[in-house]
Amino acid sequence: MTRVRAVLPQALLGLVVVALVVSGIRPYDRLTWLLETVWVIVGIPLVLLTWRRFPLTTLLCCLLTGHALILIVGGHYTYARTPIGDWARDVLDLSRNPYDRLGHFVQGFVPAILVREILVRRSPLRASRWLGPLVVCACLAFSAFFEMIEWWAAVAAGSAADDFLATQGDVWDTQWDMFLALVGAILSLALLSRWHDRQLPPPASRVPSPVPISGPRSGTGG
Repeated sequence: MTRVRAVLPQALLGLVVVALVVSGIRPYDRLTWLLETVWVIVGIPLVLLTWRRFPLTTLLCCLLTGHALILIVGGHYTYARTPIGDWARDVLDLSRNPYDRLGHFVQGFVPAILVREILVRRSPLRASRWLGPLVVCACLAFSAFFEMIEWWAAVAAGSAADDFLATQGDVWDTQWDMFLALVGAILSLALLSRWHDRQLPPPASRVPSPVPISGPRSGTGG
């Protein structure tokens, strides 16, 4: 294990924890902050609890860190009010703050490698042609489930959930969100699969079962 491999996960974890704590200081809306960052709050202890049995690749650690920071920033400012999104809107002359679009693209891009790593290491799909399509389907299913969470939040909280939904008046926002997650998952597999394969542990070698050796038959001559 190289020194970078040993130290990098701890450094990334520290970065995420610090960012999470800072983002929780006077966010724009406390409910939105909680709804956006709950994945980070739940994900950190889950990774720590399973690390000994299932240490993640360096690539996946970096991707998860980037995704967590995007969620944390969106939770602090709300997706429709992030300063970097306002800057991109003005520079590109867009009609809306595009940070929400980035978030949903990454919602497919990062989980694609997470799902791929789990399937490669814990299923017989490592060399299967079905690996890619199943990863994409899993990411699209999660994106659809997240849209249902937004729907339930809107029903439960009413107008208080507007900042969490971040539709910004777009009637096709839900469809755009799922489409961008789909594009993100496909691009992630196309761009990162070979890099990911180089970091994955080799498949466990199967020890062939011993072949029983039968001795010469003893029989009676006739």
